Amino acid sequence: MTVSASAVHTEKSIGQIRSALTSGEAKAGDIVRNTLARIEAEDARIHAFLSVNPDYTLAQAQRIDDLAASGASLPPLAGVPIGIKDVLTLEGFPATAGSKILEGYRPPYTATAVRRLADAGAVFVGKINCDEFAMGSSNENSAYGPVRNPHDLDRVPGGSSGGSAAAVAAGMATATLGTDTGGSIRQPASFCGVVGVLPTYGRVSRYGLIAFASSLDRVGPFAATVRDAAAVLGVIAGHDPLDATSSPLPVPDYAAALDATTGVAGLRLGVPSEYFAEGLDPEVRAAIDSGIEQLRAAGAEIKPISLPHTRYAVPTYYVIATAEASANLARFDGVRYGLRAPESNTLSAMYRKTRDLGFGAEVKRRILLGTYVLSAGYYDAYYRKAQQVRRLLTDDFLAAFREVDAIITPVAPTPAFRLGEKTDDPVSMYLADIYTVTASLAGICGISVPCGKSKTGLPIGMQILGKHFDESTLFRVAQIVEGFQG
Repeated sequence: MTVSASAVHTEKSIGQIRSALTSGEAKAGDIVRNTLARIEAEDARIHAFLSVNPDYTLAQAQRIDDLAASGASLPPLAGVPIGIKDVLTLEGFPATAGSKILEGYRPPYTATAVRRLADAGAVFVGKINCDEFAMGSSNENSAYGPVRNPHDLDRVPGGSSGGSAAAVAAGMATATLGTDTGGSIRQPASFCGVVGVLPTYGRVSRYGLIAFASSLDRVGPFAATVRDAAAVLGVIAGHDPLDATSSPLPVPDYAAALDATTGVAGLRLGVPSEYFAEGLDPEVRAAIDSGIEQLRAAGAEIKPISLPHTRYAVPTYYVIATAEASANLARFDGVRYGLRAPESNTLSAMYRKTRDLGFGAEVKRRILLGTYVLSAGYYDAYYRKAQQVRRLLTDDFLAAFREVDAIITPVAPTPAFRLGEKTDDPVSMYLADIYTVTASLAGICGISVPCGKSKTGLPIGMQILGKHFDESTLFRVAQIVEGFQG
């Protein structure tokens, strides 16, 4: 079933909201009421939200209106309706991570990225559905039901941050936060026709993120436009003493850089042959090829490159990610928080029953895989070897970036697939991550920006990959691609 074009739309941009509040043309309360009404009207079909608290949301908006009435300068995201993926904590609000094992859990602290949004004046419209513990590529692994793609309700929105992408695509939030471990921002952004940013590892604090794979997890924004995505990243990025892996490097003013840019003239953009081989849908290839030609016409130099270890990326990722998941999810045992299985006579029985009842099939599968590759006798053969290959994949990118300023690839081999199409074939689902897990393993930054549609109207995204901490170049290239889409 396809949604009418009028049902998939964009609300006011961040700049328009700020301008309206500053001039007195609109109030934050009115903007937020409109967004909450949109959620009420649309989300019964899409199921992007897991929890909404209108009283809390309207109280946040009232604080912005009081500030505006006082004549004080408004913060950068004043009155902007933003949704939060439910793997990020907000004090006193549910944080389920899409899992039954955390049902009823209300964290006593707020994630740094979420706190920075609040300090910047954002208004939180709800916690957003996702694959359980961010494990999945379709948002069908949520214990609370799947999210549907606003462009076609019979198709997936992508995963694991499918709810975050769908909320923006359906006009239920101006921007959202998602997380990306192996493609979980970029692939949903491509499937839903919005912009999604993978910041460099360490660019955004992971404090308050319910961990999946700690050396891979990253927090990033979704938005309808490149400029809005840049504005949100500029707020949440930066060093955090609560996260030892966060970078102390200064954060550029991404939005100001977009104003100052001269486009892509003179930029060298690499096109890796390994990303355009067998298995790429012809419509996706045609859209990416068209985008590349548009960039060439805008003055960029297009240069063929090779990333020779790409074929090893998927198995490498699924060894490292599952190993880290096995370690991280050991804490969910029914002792301290969340679900506890009833009628357990011993501690070990309580552990087993709680984890059996609380975890879904995909999470159990990944815990088992991760425990296996870390076990005695297999650690060297699998986990250590995967870390060595990860180094080779990273070296491929470092070598390429000595020749080019950014890299252009598809995001996914196909447009959004149908709900249920791949649920019985997890290997097929894993293989669809081939274009995104490479950047995750290398720690570099990336962005998905809409660059076309299939014959049936499904969005297709272009992936732009950049050097470590060079998100500014990503926004510069993505803005040109966005401009060609009208």
